[in-house]
Parts: sequence; C-alpha cells; structure tokens
Amino acid sequence: MNKQKTVIALVIVMLVGLFFIFDLDQYLRLSYFKSQYQQILLYYEAHTLQTIATFFLIYTIITALSVPGATVLTLASGAVFGLIKGTIIVSFASTLGATLAFLISRFLLRDFVQQRFVSQARAINDAITREGAFYLFTLRLVPAVPFFVINLVMGLTPIKTQTFFWVSQVGMLAGTLVFVNAGTELAKLENIRDILSPGLIFSFTLLGLFPWIARKVLRFIKSRKILADWPKPAKFDRNLIVIGAGSGGLVSAYIAAVSKARVTLVEKHLMGGDCLNTGCVPSKALIRSAKFLSHIQRASEFGIKSADARFDFADVMERVRNVIGQVAPHDSIERYTQLGVECVQGTATLKSPYHVEIRTHTGATQTLTTRNIIIAAGARPLVPPIPGLDQMDVLTSDNVWNLRKLPQRLVVLGGGPIGCELAQSFRRLGSEVFQLEMAPRLMIREDPEISEMVMNRFRKEGVHVLVNHKASRFERNGDVKIIYCQHEGREVRIECDEILCALGRVANTKGYGLEELGIPLTPAKTIETNEYLQTLYPNIYACGDVAGPFQFTHTAAHQAWYAAVNALFGSLKKFRTDYSVIPWSTFTDPEVARVGLNEQDAKQKNIPYEVTVYGLDDLDRAIADGEAHGLVKVLTVPGKDRILGVTIVGEHAGDLIAEYILAMKHGLGLNKILGTIHIYPTLAEANKYAAGQWKRAHAPEKLLRWVEKFHQWQLR
Repeated sequence: MNKQKTVIALVIVMLVGLFFIFDLDQYLRLSYFKSQYQQILLYYEAHTLQTIATFFLIYTIITALSVPGATVLTLASGAVFGLIKGTIIVSFASTLGATLAFLISRFLLRDFVQQRFVSQARAINDAITREGAFYLFTLRLVPAVPFFVINLVMGLTPIKTQTFFWVSQVGMLAGTLVFVNAGTELAKLENIRDILSPGLIFSFTLLGLFPWIARKVLRFIKSRKILADWPKPAKFDRNLIVIGAGSGGLVSAYIAAVSKARVTLVEKHLMGGDCLNTGCVPSKALIRSAKFLSHIQRASEFGIKSADARFDFADVMERVRNVIGQVAPHDSIERYTQLGVECVQGTATLKSPYHVEIRTHTGATQTLTTRNIIIAAGARPLVPPIPGLDQMDVLTSDNVWNLRKLPQRLVVLGGGPIGCELAQSFRRLGSEVFQLEMAPRLMIREDPEISEMVMNRFRKEGVHVLVNHKASRFERNGDVKIIYCQHEGREVRIECDEILCALGRVANTKGYGLEELGIPLTPAKTIETNEYLQTLYPNIYACGDVAGPFQFTHTAAHQAWYAAVNALFGSLKKFRTDYSVIPWSTFTDPEVARVGLNEQDAKQKNIPYEVTVYGLDDLDRAIADGEAHGLVKVLTVPGKDRILGVTIVGEHAGDLIAEYILAMKHGLGLNKILGTIHIYPTLAEANKYAAGQWKRAHAPEKLLRWVEKFHQWQLR
C-alpha cells in the first residue's frame, strides 16, 4: 500500500474509531431524536437552510464512513422536513455518501482484492461489465442486504462511478420514500422494527426479485418472438441434432446419448473431424517419426559412436495413416451407434430452427424435426488471396498427408503452432525448409524469449527462419514455384518445390443454412453466441472452431459439454461457459505449453505480477535424458503464491503443465505444489523446483534472522 493510501486509510480508521470511542451513535438513536424532536423543529424554523445543510453533511459523512445511523436520520428527515423535502434531501445525501464509500473501497481495496482473487474476480468482473447496473438496481431494492455492504463490495468491481451513482439514486428511492414517510409519524414509532416488519421486508424482497423475474419473462418473450415466424411442430423426431462429428460434435452427441435423449449426429465427411483425420493425430504421428530421426542424428550425445537410419518418406506417411486407423475406432460410427447415437453420413441443412434436412451420400433426403440443434461444423485452413497463390497447388494441413514424395525444398507460410510443428518435422525428414513469418518472430502469442528458444533450435537444425517476411506474390516456372516476399523494403525471391500454407483456420459457416436463418457472425467470422453458446435462436447452439474464440480440440470438447447440457436441460438450469483456465501446447521440439497469462498478456492488460523462472538445465532427469534445456516460467500475484499463468518450454511440456492447470482451476498456490511429493528422478520435479524458487524469493528474512540467533544461543 502506497503512502497516499496509508494516510487515507488511517484517517478513515481514526474517524470511525472516534465515532465509537466518544459514543457518537447515541445521538443517532431513535430515542434521542424523539426526546429532542421539539427543539430540533424550533431550530429548523429559525435556521432553515443551516439545518438542511448540516443534516445533509452529517448524513453524507455517516453513509461514507459506513457507520450506524442512516436509518434513524432518514426517519428524522421525514419528521423534520416532511415527505417531499425529506425524500429529496435524503435521496441525494445517501447517494453522495454511498458513492464516497464506493470510491474509498475502490481506492483502498480493489487492487488488493483483484490481485488476490484473480480467477474469481475475472468471472465477477465479466458479469458486472455486462449487467452491473441491473445487479446493483436489484440489490438496492432489497433492504435485507445492508446498503453499506453494497457500497463497499461494488467498489471492488469495474462498475463505472457514474453508473453506480445514478442507479443507486433510482434504486434507493423506493426505500427512502417508505422510511421518510414513516418518519412523518415519528411520535407513533417506538422501534425501527415497527417499520421493518416481516411483511414489509417480504414486500421489498419481492420488489427486488421483480427485475430478475421480469428479465426471465422478457427473455422468454424475446425467444418466442424470434421463433414466432417459424411454425413449431406438434411433436419432435429428436431431442437434439448435432451437425459435425469432430471433437465438439462427438462430445455433444455422447452427452445426449448417456442422458437418454434421442440424438442424431450428421457428418458429411469423416467421423472424428479434423483432429483425427487431418490435424492432431496425423501431425503428432509425423512429429514422432521425425523426432526419432533427430535422436539418431544426435547419437554421439548418448555415447553411441555412430548410428544411421534408412527410410522412405512414403513409409513414414503410411505409418501416419495407420495411426489414424488405430485411433479411428474411438470416434467411429460403430462405437457411437452402440452408445445410442444415430449417426448419419451426409449433409445437414437448417431449414428452420426446428427442421434439419439431411441428404445422405446415397442421395436420399429426409427432414427431421428437433427441439434443439448444436452446430459443430469446425473450420478449414485459411488460404489468403495473395496474387498467384491459387495457381500453386498449395499444401495445407488438410491435404499435406497425401504426400508420398518428400519435397526437396519446402516453403512454410506462417509461424504459428501448425506452421512450426510441420516446418521442424519436414526439416528433420530431410527437406530444405524455408519458414516465412510476417511478424518479427515465430509464435507471436508467446513471450519473446520463448519464441527465441524455438527459433534458435529451428536454425540449429537447419530451418531457414525468415521473420519480417511478407509474401506478396507467387509465380511458377515449370515445376518450380517462386515466392516473392517483402523484407525491410526490398523484395526477396525464394524457389521451392512445394508450398505449405499454415496461416490459421477459418470457421465453416457457409452452405448449411445460417444465412437463410439470419444467424449472425462475429467480426472473426465465427458464429455469434452468448455465454450459454446459444445463437440468435435460443434452441440453436454452436461449439468448437465454428464458434471460437479458441481453436483447440480440448476447448471444443469443453464447450460441447455446455452446449449439450444447456440444450437438453436449459429450461431447468443454464450454465455459462467457463473460459477461466484454458491451456494449450505447441508440439515443437522443445515443446511449448501454456495456461493463463504470460508476461506480454499481463503487461497488455496492466495486471501486476511477479515472475519465477526455473531452468530445466538444472534438472537431474533432463540432464540424464540429454534434454537439459528449457524452463518453467510462473507468473504469480505480487507477494502471493497464487498462480496467474505458466509457460513451460522443454521435453513433454504439454504433460508437465497439467499440474498447474489443476492448481489454477482449483485455486491451489505454489506452496501446495511445493508441499507435494514428486517422484525422483522425473521431469515433473521441475514444477516443484519452480515452486521452491518462488519460496526462496519470499523467505521470511526477519524470522530467519531470529532463528539464526536462536541456533547460536543453543551453541553456548
């Protein structure tokens, strides 16, 4: 806490302390006002403006300091000033005092609370940003919630001061009227409980609940209005139809089936979607073969005088296909049919919010009625409209698996995860690889030193990493493909045999009825959904790559749970999608895994943090394995062990980070990780050593000095 905050805090503590030390609350009791009522009236008649100003000031201070007395002052205003004038005075004084209390709480406590409870605060902040005025208005209508508590708690949130002021002014008006009006009958009141009867509190509570009930009703009316133009079937064929059998679609259908719902899963191409057939599974199979070759090339590091490997690229790619075949039964029609899912291979088209037309590969067509629809149509590789690129027979993550001849010279466009994984793999398999990235470094979402570690490894292995290179046009000279790039104001010419485009993925949003139903898209060209993953139509949901904001297999499965549960049981209870702890990994060598914030994110969002770094070159198992490189980088709340984010670079980083994902999800700090036994010697010890590094940096120096003196005393 800085000096300014300390001074203000001391002043407030002193004022509150004096209030109670000198028993000033005795002057703010109903009995005192009743005893002084006539004298106060006489003084008011003689000094009207002075009385109003003094009363206004006292009321504001009492409210700002959050000390008892506001209720009695409100009654007194009715007795002295009358209903209209008393209501006006109290309304503005209470709002001004509440706003001062709000600002005091914000100034003194908000930063501490936001840093101490990061994950909880993020969810609350999002809710307040969206509907803070609504929540505040509702709370102001319910006297069962002390107003001073509302003032202090709201100060910890991002709600705007002007919003707090006017909502409080309006929200407290009903209660102010009741109490001021009761004050006009001051002589008949013996106790405040005469006003706050159970019946009155119940009435106010109903009044407070009214906005919530009204919002539910309005949502229901809005959904009915949106669906009104579409005739609702008298009965439904299905509880749920899922479009797309990738990760999101499979999980959605699985949840529906185990819930005993009637569900149809429609896939126009291959079960398992991109992940199984063209993404995660084949790329990791290729990476494994390429890594094996890299170990042979490093034979001398392991005490082997020489080693050699003879291989055919076609055999490597055939292994990739075999791996897909071995994993495929997990996502097969047979398995899901046994689970109770009706699987249909064909093309689905939305005809209405209740009707889905399915055209099978045999040409047969059927239209099914359904209560709910989940769109999990996935995404496809982005091929930008750069002049000449459409004439290059460009490779993408979709079709690169069809190669059976190793490209001698390969250009990889893009420095993101897909581009990096494939660039390194093809280089290890023997291609001369040129990796082009228009940004100043690869893996731009990671911290600069993380990108540097990967780029250094790539260059050491012979990848031509060309950052700050922007492809401007493409030409062809027979079988030779030519790329022209802009680099620092000059044109660079590169010749190659194949071009692999790895510039990201674009959601599949065309060709199945979104436009006809008027379902809007986001600026990122994904389907627009709310926090429950509902589209414009409350019974049509979207999840996975087609919905964003993340394009990972595991987040598609994560979203699918929310989409399926909300679709099937939303009439009873809906669940907001939780994006608080989203991890990911790039399977280069070294691997890069991350969860939560990194440094560049924290700086961009102006979030205070501390950094703890543990180098894997110090880890016994990494040394024994010949993989003594990389790091564990942990961001924590300043002075606390609460984890804001973790980046791990090194062997099996994607596996090692699971411990931190668990810790962040369940609010465990570094002290808990430090206190957990880790098997020796394992790579997982790195997590414990990183926690120990943090602990050493936060050792209680004063206590240790006393302990040292204690030990010295024992030697006497």
